[in-house]
Amino acid sequence: MPKRCRPPCSCWHPRAAWRCCGTIPAPRRSSLSTWRRTVTGLWKRDGNMTDKLHENILRDAWLRRRFLARLAGVIAGSTLLSGLPWMAPLRAQPVGASPSDRVRIGVIGIGSRGSLLLQYLLRTPGVEIAALCDDYPPNLLAAMAAAAGKPTAFTDYRKLLAMPGLDGVVIATPLHEHAPMCLDALAAGKHVFCEKSLALTVDECKAIARAAQASGRVFQVGHQRLFSASFLHAHEVVQTGQLGPITQIRASWHRNNDWRRPVPHPALERKLNWRLYRAYSGGLMAELASHHLQVANWYLDAAPLSCVGYGSINHWKDGREVFDNVNVLFRYRDGVTFIYDSLISNRHHGLEIQVMGPKGTIEGESGKLYLEQPPPAPAIAALVNQIERGSAETLAIGGPTWKPESKAGTAGQQLRRELGDDDGTILSMAAFANAIRAGRPIPHMIDHAYRSGIAALMGQAAMDQGREIAWPGNYN
Repeated sequence: MPKRCRPPCSCWHPRAAWRCCGTIPAPRRSSLSTWRRTVTGLWKRDGNMTDKLHENILRDAWLRRRFLARLAGVIAGSTLLSGLPWMAPLRAQPVGASPSDRVRIGVIGIGSRGSLLLQYLLRTPGVEIAALCDDYPPNLLAAMAAAAGKPTAFTDYRKLLAMPGLDGVVIATPLHEHAPMCLDALAAGKHVFCEKSLALTVDECKAIARAAQASGRVFQVGHQRLFSASFLHAHEVVQTGQLGPITQIRASWHRNNDWRRPVPHPALERKLNWRLYRAYSGGLMAELASHHLQVANWYLDAAPLSCVGYGSINHWKDGREVFDNVNVLFRYRDGVTFIYDSLISNRHHGLEIQVMGPKGTIEGESGKLYLEQPPPAPAIAALVNQIERGSAETLAIGGPTWKPESKAGTAGQQLRRELGDDDGTILSMAAFANAIRAGRPIPHMIDHAYRSGIAALMGQAAMDQGREIAWPGNYN
């Protein structure tokens, strides 16, 4: 039977021999090495801390210098960073130009995504991680070890928000916690970076968007493709008419796993596997589709008018409540459609979004541009041309005819990737820090967050209710 954490905490952990409630102050400098050895020992005892993580901590100073040099070169040399308003914080000044403009950040929620954001923030010049918060002790211990024990640790986010001198927070918690945490953080005067999707309900999305707009604070949601070099270049291609008018966008996100996390005790099932339960999660629409919905809304410069869809649980029948496959179609103005499907029982088609027009296609995730060269001839003209060339073939069902269209076999042109394989997350963290430093909200961030969050909820509602769902209106 696992030990119970000390009152008033209600969490469980098989080896919870340490106190996990309230505030855990950072150690004094004289005891820092002892504290780090203790935390590292606990972590290794649980089998979660690796030598590789320890090496990353020791290499942090070198990584900061390398990142600064790389980022400065990108900002100075890229034309992609000059045309879009949310790039303004990156153009305004070098990131962390002097020690005096250091930004103090607290991170709330340090699971798989939150720990990745923490690593990026630790490498972002001019950012100080002042506080960490998680109500699951292993996550909190890992984060404190990664941050070398310097931040103040909390298990109650409200105590973190009351911490003096804190500039902003990064929220990477389960979806059902986004609304109360964002609203409380904005009310406390903090700048907010919240992971996608915006919230669990339409009313919550509207409340957050209105509060963010009224606050005058920086508010950003984790749609990193807004800062991805390949997606920025793809947007430039669309805007300059190289594809012609967009006629359709298609996207898929296919995996082959059960989407579960290991659970050390049955009492932690819903806490650790929150993505699988409707009370906490928006399922595949919120966790995956929201990314490509944001891209579709961005490239079309519009919100969807309505959507239809179908989803089910047809493979992972293990007690989960969210669908393991979703298929939705969104209707935009001028008859343009966005078709999306996701499943977690086959990964053959993987992850991709295709933006299509009569002159070409962009594949955003792979960063490829395929131009239609030459434009396809009308059917009769194609038949005449093939007969004249002697290339007409016989199909099994009839006489001589022309070849049916097949997938283009061209290699495509590679879109620019100024930051290599970075998906935009590094730049999004830097933009958040610089926007806080400048004291000005990033333009259009609230609209991007609201449109994608609402669209994800529309898709889920269409599948749940078996009918077409209309856009519920703007927050303002």
